[in-house]
Amino acid sequence: MSALRRKFGEDYQVVNTNRGTTYTAPVKKKRQRFVEKNGRCNVQHGNLGGETSRYISDLFTTLVDLKWRWNLLIFILTYTIAWLVMASMWWIIAYIRGDLNHGHDQSYTPCVANVYNFPSAFLFFIETEATIGYGYRYITEKCPEGIILFLFQSLLGSIVDAFLIGCMFIKMSQPKKRAETLMFSQDAVISQRDGKLCLMFRVGNLRNSHMVSAQIRCKLIKSRQTPEGEFLPLDQCELDVGFGTGADQLFLVSPLTICHEINPKSPFFELSHRSLVNEQFEIVVILEGIVETTGMTCQARTSYTEDEVLWGHRFLPVMSLEEGFFRVDYSQFHNTFEVPTPLYSVKEYEEKSSLPSPAATPTLGEARGRRERVFSVDCIDTVEERTGRLPSKLQRMSSGKEDLQRKVLKTGPQPSERACSTGDLPLKLQRVGSVPGPGGGEERLPLTALKVGSEPQVQSTGDLPQHKPPPTHGPRPEGNLPAKLRKMNAER
Repeated sequence: MSALRRKFGEDYQVVNTNRGTTYTAPVKKKRQRFVEKNGRCNVQHGNLGGETSRYISDLFTTLVDLKWRWNLLIFILTYTIAWLVMASMWWIIAYIRGDLNHGHDQSYTPCVANVYNFPSAFLFFIETEATIGYGYRYITEKCPEGIILFLFQSLLGSIVDAFLIGCMFIKMSQPKKRAETLMFSQDAVISQRDGKLCLMFRVGNLRNSHMVSAQIRCKLIKSRQTPEGEFLPLDQCELDVGFGTGADQLFLVSPLTICHEINPKSPFFELSHRSLVNEQFEIVVILEGIVETTGMTCQARTSYTEDEVLWGHRFLPVMSLEEGFFRVDYSQFHNTFEVPTPLYSVKEYEEKSSLPSPAATPTLGEARGRRERVFSVDCIDTVEERTGRLPSKLQRMSSGKEDLQRKVLKTGPQPSERACSTGDLPLKLQRVGSVPGPGGGEERLPLTALKVGSEPQVQSTGDLPQHKPPPTHGPRPEGNLPAKLRKMNAER
């Protein structure tokens, strides 16, 4: 049996199948909570040693923090003991003066009239302390010690009344019971809101009186180990519920859904539906506000463990519009329903989004061809623009070469023969001058280009194949000349 328990763990139960009994599924141990659902902190202080004297130094707070049964016991015992002690002192004065032996002597003047024994002394003290004053028992002027005791009794009674009655009043007016009418949802949910993955829970106020300046905070309680190897049990981390935007300031007149956005700054950045099963954490929710009727600060607390966080759920709506007012249905306050939610974490989603899509990524050949086409069109447009600004003679000379130049530029030359380096930089043309060609009046127009790669490339229109006009033989026929030129030739 011990070997089976070491193998399968203490949570598993071994049954005898020969007797026809069934196998019971492993029962998960109850989660040890840091803060209970009702807000009570599950922490006990021990081994205080000599530090217990600090509780006596703050006796008033110690009495207020005690439970009601101990407060009532201390209240009753304090008054009972004080009454018995003071009644005993009055009885001692009467005994010392001999008033007990002359109780019914009309000619004798006692310290306190009509005090014959201890019960009569006790009744005198109660009548005096409670200011009842029946008039049957009273102090005479021939008892100075009785007058001094009466003054001491009045002072001590006032102190005891102020201490105990004040303690009971503070304990009764504590806003702890006001927190009972502040509700938290039984479970927290994780789903998408406005396209972002969020952790959400719901709060509500059962009373019509408002919580003034209500503010909510969340703490993540989780053990962790630092890079230096230090183990931090129950490490506390703040969860942002709108501190920067003011969303943590609540106007709590109807149930509200508190939202924590899971982003790279959130401790749940790497939390997914799969890893939620293996996580161990606790979310402590603290709601603070001022009670409108008493002006005292009230604090309500609850917590959510990893078993109480539902992935892919959303809260049911509880608000409805009636005739002249809004109605809140608290029967649906804790209910949720499933919604489509990604099962992976926000970190995994961002990593998938940052990867480029293979279908949208162009290949190297396609990118080069597209770039060459852009380069060629830019060069052609630039040459056309520059050529329009040349003199008419150069325009006629280059008119026969434009078609060939377009063909050369559009066929996509080799990288070493390009005249353009980038498609967004225009081709620069520079007029060098008129250079007589070897065949006559031909001129070359050099084109200065940008760098392609690491070497500057120059392509000139003179390097292109040239179409020479056919030679003419003999004198020019005068029939084609204008009349003015024929007259000039005749005068020569």
